[in-house]
Amino acid sequence: MSENPEARDAAAVPRQPGAVPAAREAAQPAGTADPIRVLIVDDHALFRRGLEMVLQGEDDIEVIGEGGDGHEAVEMAGDLLPDVVLMDIRMPRRSGIEACTAIKDAAPSAKIVMLTISDEEEDLFEAIKAGASGYLLKEISIDEVPQAVRAVHGGQSLISPSMASKLITEFAALAKRSEERTQQVPAPRLTDREMEVLRLVARGLGNREIARELFISENTVKNHVRNILEKLQLHSRMEAVVYAVREKLLEIT
Repeated sequence: MSENPEARDAAAVPRQPGAVPAAREAAQPAGTADPIRVLIVDDHALFRRGLEMVLQGEDDIEVIGEGGDGHEAVEMAGDLLPDVVLMDIRMPRRSGIEACTAIKDAAPSAKIVMLTISDEEEDLFEAIKAGASGYLLKEISIDEVPQAVRAVHGGQSLISPSMASKLITEFAALAKRSEERTQQVPAPRLTDREMEVLRLVARGLGNREIARELFISENTVKNHVRNILEKLQLHSRMEAVVYAVREKLLEIT
């Protein structure tokens, strides 16, 4: 799908009347947690500036850098080690999807959210394969941007509602193809508790919600999720959802 750069700048930039970027040197109030460090990557400076204006108005979020393409994104992620990366897909020199894979190597703890106008299924699936924790369209509202940053930083996976049906449809197709295989590779054995956690991850619950559901600590949930991903050789919670559908742990209606 071709993109119109002028249309993107005109329509996609979040606007907040009277908003100005908060001073980057502003000190955090004593006793508060460290702010969420965010790297913004987009080939349109106007959109980057709009995101910065929105995010710098949040006390618990700090924009630590901006990049104009995937090549810069990888270099900056390795140097700055951001908590969250907000990144476009279609960019010069190196695409956001290619950069996503490299960033997971350079800064493994970084959570990556693709923020794009592309509603192409292929882009969505490739982003998930590359390790993205979220896929949001640029039509989201101003208020949703900082909420998305906090959610992803907290361990949740995000996807724009308009893309969800496409994702579920693809999951259903994966499950059907899996059934038709004549040779099946035995699935790694998960404990009963890990299976419970995987089902809840597939339902879209975050770590805190899973902990509340199973009456265990949030740290215990994180350990279970890490063990699940290691056993299944997966890289993200999104991929875990694909597995859950293929193995019929998540019912599709």
